[in-house]
Amino acid sequence: MDRALAPDAQPTPAAEAPAPRPPVPLRPGPGRRAAAWAAGPLLAVPAVVAGCKAYGTDGVTPVPQLLSFLPWLTVPAALGVLCAAASRHRPLTWLAVLVLLCTAWTTLPPVLVHSSGTPVARIRVIAANVEFGQATGSLVDLARREKPQLLYVSECDPRCAGTLTAALSGQLPHRASVDAEGSKGSVILSAYPLRDRSAVPATMGMPGATAEIAGRPVRLQLAHPMPPLPDQVGLWKTELARLRAEVASRPPGEPLLLAGDFNASQDHAAYRAFLTTRSLLDAAHATGASRTPTWPAEGPLPPYVQIDHVLTSPALTPVATRFPPLPGSDHRAVLADVDLHEGR
Repeated sequence: MDRALAPDAQPTPAAEAPAPRPPVPLRPGPGRRAAAWAAGPLLAVPAVVAGCKAYGTDGVTPVPQLLSFLPWLTVPAALGVLCAAASRHRPLTWLAVLVLLCTAWTTLPPVLVHSSGTPVARIRVIAANVEFGQATGSLVDLARREKPQLLYVSECDPRCAGTLTAALSGQLPHRASVDAEGSKGSVILSAYPLRDRSAVPATMGMPGATAEIAGRPVRLQLAHPMPPLPDQVGLWKTELARLRAEVASRPPGEPLLLAGDFNASQDHAAYRAFLTTRSLLDAAHATGASRTPTWPAEGPLPPYVQIDHVLTSPALTPVATRFPPLPGSDHRAVLADVDLHEGR
């Protein structure tokens, strides 16, 4: 008889089915959620500030103040990328990478075009904020050592101006000034004779004059608008606009040296407007030092922003820039060597 048909034959048991797996949770764990929530504020501030820079606006408080920190905002943006990656949330991670790239992109210096032609004079310029005159002695020492032909001094009261004039009379005998107490006083000292003295109306002194250098009239203008404190952003913009209007009113071919404490960095739209008004060059940008900080030079924080600048019109080419310390002041000085070209 066939064995398969035997009455005592038993069927072969079927293989047991595997136990079902537990369902995958639909929500991430608490660690991933925390990482995603942490990424939000780390990305929000860089995104807003970089967006304002890209759009060309200084916005309202606290954007003007945060624009001074723009290069440093790449740090929280990078941390935001790490948190987004840790959350394993793919759209958030891509957004974080985009914010980081945009923040880094907005910190790049502009493309510069230098003047051409035969240099007829090299001019050494120093711009210094002496902080209510406290660094007057340090500036005298710096000027004697570096021998500038032009010296732009902010926050120089009458006592400061008198000390500088007496100490540097043989080197810089000509002067244009706004004589006022405290931070309102300012002075330009020059090795060249000065004429057409004037001042831009502002809270703090912004004197100007015309110097005759190598047979060419060169307009000198000191910059010192009010800082963009939370309660005076409007005044800061107004005084920068007034200074820019003065620059724009000068004859197109006239060489211009604009220098001082702008209370604004290259990331502020109100400052960048100067560069387009008369095709001005920032000496620090032109010589590869666009991110060298000048303030605050004293206190618990190291310097983190460049707000002191020397700007030149197309007839002038910056060839070197340094930032000497100025003991007694909360600013570093700006020293720029500039070539004046023959007229066209």
